[in-house]
Amino acid sequence: MKLALYLPNFRDKVTVKELEDLTALAEELDFDSVWTLDRVVVPEASDREELQYSFGMIEGFPTQLPVIARGEWFQGWPLIPWLAAKTSKVRIGMSIMNTPFRAPGVIAAELATVDHLSGGRLNVGFGSGWMPEEFAAASAADIFPKRHSHVRETIEVCQGIWSNDLFEYHGEFADFDRCGFGVKPLQQPRPPIYFSGLRDPKRSANRIAKYDLDGWIGINDTPEELATWRGPIREELDKLGAADKLDTLEMCSMYWFVITDTESDQTPMGKGSNILVGTKGQITDNLKRLRDVGLTMPLIWPPFRDVPTEKTMADLRVLKEEILPAVEAG
Repeated sequence: MKLALYLPNFRDKVTVKELEDLTALAEELDFDSVWTLDRVVVPEASDREELQYSFGMIEGFPTQLPVIARGEWFQGWPLIPWLAAKTSKVRIGMSIMNTPFRAPGVIAAELATVDHLSGGRLNVGFGSGWMPEEFAAASAADIFPKRHSHVRETIEVCQGIWSNDLFEYHGEFADFDRCGFGVKPLQQPRPPIYFSGLRDPKRSANRIAKYDLDGWIGINDTPEELATWRGPIREELDKLGAADKLDTLEMCSMYWFVITDTESDQTPMGKGSNILVGTKGQITDNLKRLRDVGLTMPLIWPPFRDVPTEKTMADLRVLKEEILPAVEAG
């Protein structure tokens, strides 16, 4: 099982020094990758629990973000070239880049440049977004009903630009004649592409098979959820003649992570479950269960508040040096 750090650039208050210290530790501990979070705005309506949809459109979550509208957080995308310069080993990526806020051709060209800046260590994560208020702030309100189509076009444009000297595309969101877009990615044939948000096995299988995608990223997924999803998606991939694709697909999920002195409540509460919040023993047991149902890489997510960065850094050391060896031994 690989480990990844989900950098807490989205908090009420966070400093560059904290992000730098956490990144340096992830590199020191030989984590696989460091990811940032894509968040453009926090609407004031969120502070009143009056968003149009619950957080992440997740059932049971409030119509509110876990960060206040006046919070001082950092945008995820500008941190990516900074991470490329600050590191030499860990892979870097943004989980998940909401494509409707950006033009497909611009995304493709910028990602290729960043892949060179990082020496070929870029992971690409694509998603559709979920918050209408954020689409409005990003001048993309008209795309919200068609956001999943935008993701598909972005993948097609990126793969076309990255694999052709000149490329043209004529779609709904990107429409251009033959152009060159500069350097191709350093990684060949391209950087790995991760997707998120698709729970329907048929749609997920179609996208994996059609675009030869490399990974999937969920959020706080329980072992039961992952097991329920993997069976049907394997069946759908088998129908498409791509059953072996699931065996190479990087299965990831973002997990809130804190090591506690006393046992946490492990009662199943859907996305609110304490999967990686608990004692060393509880976290070890849950990581074993996640491994057994196919999770290959948890994205370790420091809490939004109330846990100092120094505590998180100490917990990350314990995770890497004590918990993970116990998981691998079991």
